[in-house]
Amino acid sequence: MVPADRRFPGRSGQFRFPLAPPSPPPAALRSAAGPAPRSPLPAPRSPLPGLRSRLPAPRSRVSAPGSLSRLSPGSLSRLSAPGSLSRLSPGSLPAMLRHCAPGSPGPRSVRALPPSARALRQRLRQYAERIPEAEAVLDMLEKCPEHQKKGGFPVVVFEGLDATGKTTVTQAVKDTLNGILLQSPPACISQWRTVFDDEPSPIKRAFYAAGNYILASEIAKASTQAPVIIDRYWHSTAAYTIATETSGKVQDLPPAQDEVYQWPEDLLKPDLVLLLTVDPEERVRRLQHRGLEKTKEEAELEANSLFRQRVEESYRRMVNPSCQEVDASPSKEEVLKTVLQLIKKHCAF
Repeated sequence: MVPADRRFPGRSGQFRFPLAPPSPPPAALRSAAGPAPRSPLPAPRSPLPGLRSRLPAPRSRVSAPGSLSRLSPGSLSRLSAPGSLSRLSPGSLPAMLRHCAPGSPGPRSVRALPPSARALRQRLRQYAERIPEAEAVLDMLEKCPEHQKKGGFPVVVFEGLDATGKTTVTQAVKDTLNGILLQSPPACISQWRTVFDDEPSPIKRAFYAAGNYILASEIAKASTQAPVIIDRYWHSTAAYTIATETSGKVQDLPPAQDEVYQWPEDLLKPDLVLLLTVDPEERVRRLQHRGLEKTKEEAELEANSLFRQRVEESYRRMVNPSCQEVDASPSKEEVLKTVLQLIKKHCAF
């Protein structure tokens, strides 16, 4: 019969170590120390000889700030609660730890857009079986020559939020310069916008990025014939992606020198990018006057001022080429005059 004080609670027939009382100390030591004081609690029992060396060492607790950065990916997965860190791939853990500063989450890394046409094609192939329109876009993209070259006429892009005057200004510039007006996404794929707008962000952004590369083929051809005026191009795709993938205030955007603001190396560059801006109240008034159905992003711009600020600031941080900001609040004639002066200054006719 196992004594009650050596059994595990609730587990009949099982017992805990030690099975025998510890050996008494030598008589000489007992006499030298005198009689031991009587304790109301039983003295702790020491484990069996050699048992401690065979037991696994206890796991250390992670409590101090920054202690995660001192652990290996393998130990992190064992310390996690069921179904949390253990689901992460080994390759993702080191990257996660690099962005975790003690006491602060740090800036979020944003790379939602494929950095090249090759990466873009790979992403579209992942969705081609499920989305027939993705296969059609991929087919058009694969027909586009790589590293498009611009012709002898200038290429000017107009960027900005909805209702900042892009349609009015681009049409007026096109008429004044006898140019060719293009827009992104190009007409050959724009009928599928509603399909991709309802898809998750990665495939949605891949569609708009693909539209820029398809548009580049049209720009290359048109710029051999006349000045080319473009209503939105790569900067628009990148700015909305950065603002969507980042939460919080403008200060939470990737730093100004981040590669996310760089122009893709294999995409045809314009000669000039003009960013049209108006104050928020005037922009809302224009939207209401137009009476058009709002896109999801336009509804977000109106409802979330922080999102609008992130989009505008992302435009301003674009480089190579950067955006030249133009106040589009004055009359159409004044805005057109300012725009034509900038085109004459930066572009050779």
